[in-house]
Amino acid sequence: MTSSNLSKIKPKFRTSGSVSQPRRKAGSPLKDIGVTKAKVVKITKQDDYIHRLYDALDKAEDPKLKNFLYQEIRKILIQRGQWEQ
Repeated sequence: MTSSNLSKIKPKFRTSGSVSQPRRKAGSPLKDIGVTKAKVVKITKQDDYIHRLYDALDKAEDPKLKNFLYQEIRKILIQRGQWEQ
């Protein structure tokens, strides 16, 4: 095997370069959440939101959507201390 080219190939270690440490960008990708360029932002009141959830729950036919709406309503009622099972 001394006459083959395989003995001349120098092995590379995987511990160097971009294989072991990919490039990272500084800062968090979550830093821009909630940032808007709109001049007027209308925040929906919780009472209006829960009424909209109840209306959507009455009209929903998809079981996943119904489950989501139910969980959202439940979460708000638990926060208010109005949840009774």
